Amino acid sequence: MSVLKLCTARSAGVLPLTKLSLLSPGCPRCLQLRRRSAGSSEHPWDFFRRNYSSFIVKKDDGNNQNCGRAHLLEVLEARMHQLQADNVTEVKCTEVQFMDEINVTHLESHTKSKNLTFLPAREFKKSINPSTAAPRKERTTEKQPGKKGCVQTAYPKSTFAPKKWIEKLDQEKRNKTKRQLSIMKKMKETFPFPKTKEMPNAKSMEPDRKSASKGNSAKNSAAQRGNSNASGTRRVVDVNAESMKAILAEVEKLEQQLNNRDPSAKQFEGDEGNKYVDTQQNILTYIEACAFNNDLDRAHQCVMSNHRILTRRKQLNIKIYSTLMHLWAKKGSLDQIGKLFNLVEEAGLKPNLDCYVAALECMGRLENCSVHVIRRCIQQLEENGFQIQNIFKTCIFHKDEREMVTKAIRVVNPNFQPLSEPEAAICQSPLVSRFYAEVGPVEYPKLDLCLSELRERFDRQLKKEQADTVTIDSVEATKPVTEKMKKMRKRLADLRTKWQKSLLRAFHEYKFQLAGNGNCLWRMNLYPYLCLLDDKEYVDIMLQCIVSIHPNGEALVTIAKELGNRIYNKYSIRKKIKNEMVDKTRDIYHAYAELLAKDTELNNFLPREYMTHLERKMNAGPSLFSEDSSWSDVLTVQLGTHLVDLMVREIKIPINIQHQTREKSLIPVLYHMYSFRSNKQIGFIKPHPILMQILSEAAETTLSFDSCVMPMVCPPIPWTSPKFGAYVLTPTKLMRCVEGAVQHQLLLEKCSRCDLHAVLDSLSQLGNCAWKVNKPILDLIISIFNDKGSEKLEIPPPHSEAPAMPKYDPKSDMSPATKSSLKRKIAWVRKRSAEMHSLRMDALYKLSIANHIRHEIFWFPHNMDFRGRTYPCPPYFNHLGSDVTRAVLLFAEGKPLGEHGLNWLKIHLVNLTGFKKSCSLKERLSYANAVMDDILDSADNPLTGRMWWMNADEPWQTLACCTEIAHAARSPDPTNYFSYFPVHQDGSCNGLQHYAALGRDVIGATSVNLMPCEVPQDVYKGVAQQVEQFRKQDAEKDVKVAQILEGFISRKVVKQTVMTVVYGVTRFGGRLQVEKRLKEIEDFPKDYVWEASYYVVQQVFNSLKEMFTSTREIQDWLTESARLIARSGSSVEWVTPLGLPIVQPYHRTRTTLLRSNLQNLKLQISHDATQRPDTVKQKNAFPPNFIHSLDSTHMMLTALYCYRAGITFVSVHDCYWTHALTVDIMNKICREQFVALHDQPILQDLSRFLINKYRYNIPVDKKPKRLQEYKKMMDVLSKVLTKGDLAVRSSVCCLQRPSHHTCSMSYVCRGTVEAGND
Repeated sequence: MSVLKLCTARSAGVLPLTKLSLLSPGCPRCLQLRRRSAGSSEHPWDFFRRNYSSFIVKKDDGNNQNCGRAHLLEVLEARMHQLQADNVTEVKCTEVQFMDEINVTHLESHTKSKNLTFLPAREFKKSINPSTAAPRKERTTEKQPGKKGCVQTAYPKSTFAPKKWIEKLDQEKRNKTKRQLSIMKKMKETFPFPKTKEMPNAKSMEPDRKSASKGNSAKNSAAQRGNSNASGTRRVVDVNAESMKAILAEVEKLEQQLNNRDPSAKQFEGDEGNKYVDTQQNILTYIEACAFNNDLDRAHQCVMSNHRILTRRKQLNIKIYSTLMHLWAKKGSLDQIGKLFNLVEEAGLKPNLDCYVAALECMGRLENCSVHVIRRCIQQLEENGFQIQNIFKTCIFHKDEREMVTKAIRVVNPNFQPLSEPEAAICQSPLVSRFYAEVGPVEYPKLDLCLSELRERFDRQLKKEQADTVTIDSVEATKPVTEKMKKMRKRLADLRTKWQKSLLRAFHEYKFQLAGNGNCLWRMNLYPYLCLLDDKEYVDIMLQCIVSIHPNGEALVTIAKELGNRIYNKYSIRKKIKNEMVDKTRDIYHAYAELLAKDTELNNFLPREYMTHLERKMNAGPSLFSEDSSWSDVLTVQLGTHLVDLMVREIKIPINIQHQTREKSLIPVLYHMYSFRSNKQIGFIKPHPILMQILSEAAETTLSFDSCVMPMVCPPIPWTSPKFGAYVLTPTKLMRCVEGAVQHQLLLEKCSRCDLHAVLDSLSQLGNCAWKVNKPILDLIISIFNDKGSEKLEIPPPHSEAPAMPKYDPKSDMSPATKSSLKRKIAWVRKRSAEMHSLRMDALYKLSIANHIRHEIFWFPHNMDFRGRTYPCPPYFNHLGSDVTRAVLLFAEGKPLGEHGLNWLKIHLVNLTGFKKSCSLKERLSYANAVMDDILDSADNPLTGRMWWMNADEPWQTLACCTEIAHAARSPDPTNYFSYFPVHQDGSCNGLQHYAALGRDVIGATSVNLMPCEVPQDVYKGVAQQVEQFRKQDAEKDVKVAQILEGFISRKVVKQTVMTVVYGVTRFGGRLQVEKRLKEIEDFPKDYVWEASYYVVQQVFNSLKEMFTSTREIQDWLTESARLIARSGSSVEWVTPLGLPIVQPYHRTRTTLLRSNLQNLKLQISHDATQRPDTVKQKNAFPPNFIHSLDSTHMMLTALYCYRAGITFVSVHDCYWTHALTVDIMNKICREQFVALHDQPILQDLSRFLINKYRYNIPVDKKPKRLQEYKKMMDVLSKVLTKGDLAVRSSVCCLQRPSHHTCSMSYVCRGTVEAGND
């Protein structure tokens, strides 16, 4: 690989080659060395070694003291060449020279030259003197005895010495080949014997041991010594010779394929580079933070300090070097960029396209950059396999970088024009081929908003995210303000002012300590991260955190993560603003709004398609998104912990603030203490009771949130890639995962863009649904919330209603039993108080946000988890919430009820009550008409009437539906009544439905309503009846526990276990679920709870085996496949039928010790892909995660085709929402997509993918046991599962719980019996 080198040029011509690598005559290091040698008795070489001890390989220099000063240059020259051959790049020798890496910015200002030639060294030599192009022979010198310090090490005369890493790499390859040949030879010699073979003794094994690796040598020698001491006893190996031959032949074939395989195919486990992924991420984020702060010296010294030491050089990747190149490009320093190219070569890396972009950007910023320099840069770019046009297709530009690169290219090619990115290919999945097929004109639905209003809404959202903090009024503000409240609020404001000053002073001092002096810039610390925001912003974040701490304390790690994440979010927003992305984003969104506005004609694009089209059209200026490196979990906690330390030390309160006394000492507001959880000692931060009392009495009326917590006031930006979508500025992941896990993002980025189109479009469709608040229901809930709440209606009471803490006097004369009982009661009161506080605060946040946007139309941007299940991004207030939250949400767009809409509202009401779970739709509608008086009374007098709605399973949604029915029934024409109310259609044990369809299980399909029937089937009730049959049989056989359970087997007892068994619940977990239900039954004898729960769960599993014959076989196959894959050293991966790649992030836990002033934290990291997979978690999680991925695929398909049909669609996993008018259309689409999904060979495709993915997991040692496990894995993965006789397409008439037989309506529904996430 040729290296880009910067050479000084003069106007008269090019300098001679021997002068090219010399530094300026005013090099500070050379001058310092000369002065030191002239005026000091200390040997100059010792001075040099002391200053460069961090990167020079230490040799024995005992005889250096005998060398006179006359030999200094000769010694140093030899040493320079030796170090040059050892890849120490900071010392280069043509004559004798030193490169000073301290304060490089200052040095650059003295050595920078304007006229530069940009040529690889070898090519440059050829251009000057063709006769010197021939390779020169190396000159070698022999060692002189007794003069180690004066030895001239052999080195080539050419500009570049051979790299030892290349020799080491070749040697490793040769050793590996020898080792493999030796192992294969021994195995082929061992296994042909049909029965037994005598193992050779230690002597006979000696030659083979020598050819083996060093790591295996010790093991083999120990084993052979054991064999020799056993006086020649024979070891018997019972191996089937033919089967082992077949395995070996297959292994050899796979090894040949493995040699030709893409090295990036195995991304996560086992490769050498991933050992440093955490360190590389930390260094990269450190460099980016320095870049944001314009601290070039610190960033440069950080890279150089790691590059100098060979053992730490692997911690640098090409992204780090390219980021530093961009920093130098901003300074216009082409010389430094050339040096970085040299470092890239010495690190054994290949420059990526971004490196050349940095070089071209720098050339564009130079006023008189030579055409020859730019031409050679472009030529080498193309020689390395890149194309100029790819720069504008794949690279990300900030500020004016795009213009500078274009300017440099046009110096060579004045007519150059960047080509617009071609249209992406259409998703090839057969499930969405009809959706993306361009047959005739396509018209997509629009929002009921005009263009000007959409643009104004976007500007408001942009300002909100730029401020990144939103302050709203609390719903508790409706309480009357007393004099005591005013007094406490003033006192609290005074305290906050003092705390702010104290924290600012301490924060300044802490930053000053970390900043250090100029000689320690290479040390990585938290200083750059403390300069990302204004000091006051850090202090405000700390002060806001105080209010949210639980009265009983909160874990230090939890608080630290919250603080670190808030700083990262603010930093990401500031970074986008600094990179000048705001104006371009505004222009593109204003144009994008034409697709959604009702007063425009443009409607033949999907949101993603049109946004991508606008990006290509407006391709000037910065890119729309930036590759922000996420902070590691360790960095986030470390930063947050230091801020917590400042809070504990600096935030104090007068001890006499509540009761005026003479004592005026200050006490801390926050205390650091330890507590035990599950036998683990955990650090806690607990607020002082005085602070909690002041906060309670002040009853503040405002709450502060990050902008990402609030719903958006404009339609979200459609997802166009895994890196861009949802919020305008706030960083949002397409696939949410555990903090620090990177394997999901790597998989998404590796995917072809068209493979993700269906997933991206479905998320955009879900986010484009507009909402508004149901004001009458919200006002009613707030009134009860401020009036001590109601546990029956799921409105948590205030902390004042918590049970009183019993008094405990350790000195009192109590019996041990009484003390034990009192301690248990105290623990229960503490737990109950903590639960009430959490629930109260959660409800306060949700209701306050809803009240803040009560007059707004708003949107919920969506993303997904690693299984593909979708979630709204705002965490508190959304439609995935509780019954209270769902009741206050309405569609912003209304539609007339139509002919059957009112009937659907009535059926939905009965479903919410849960009163008619086993009845047909006709019976449910009849029941609704029969209780019409109660419905109207509930709507008119919700708190003073008969309150029929309060007895429902979902009382608040029931009340909201009663109100909607009352308005529709009293309207002049119910068919024309505009309804904004969402009607839910919930799934019927959705996981078992997928299992039954996968296995074509007729009996199981009937139990979960995949087959037509007169009345809806209830699988929970069916299992309960089957368990009751088993109980009766055992009771007749005098089984005592079966007799005790008489009359106690019910649907409620078995429901949770049946529901979760499909998601991998074990008998142990199922027993705990049944035990909980039995304890809730007052009449059940408590002495038999454990025995009865064990008996019931056994019978539940037996019942499911009889009802779902193929389900257990599929589940066992998935479990065993995951177990064998994990044992082979890989995580389980698969691809959904829509093309979404999935990997399970379960690995063995790695403990990281984080030191801080407060305590040493042990962070448990279980998502590190460099660790071996956790076999237990991998195998237990694969069946439920695979079914979840199928469920999400079905939902996404339904969302896409509902969007094509022009109807509103929203989902809560397997619970689908739409208008009453369009329920029948949604049900039809839902059934069609379920059938289309299971018409695909899902299990066959999964088997094929797993075989192709894991066939390369060949055991390295090739031991017989490992080979047999590998053979077993391949056999299990290729196993053909037996299926039943169910024809999925024929079951289209009844996909979900209600039967196809309806009332007067002649259409079919998806239906629901229970609301929520059953």
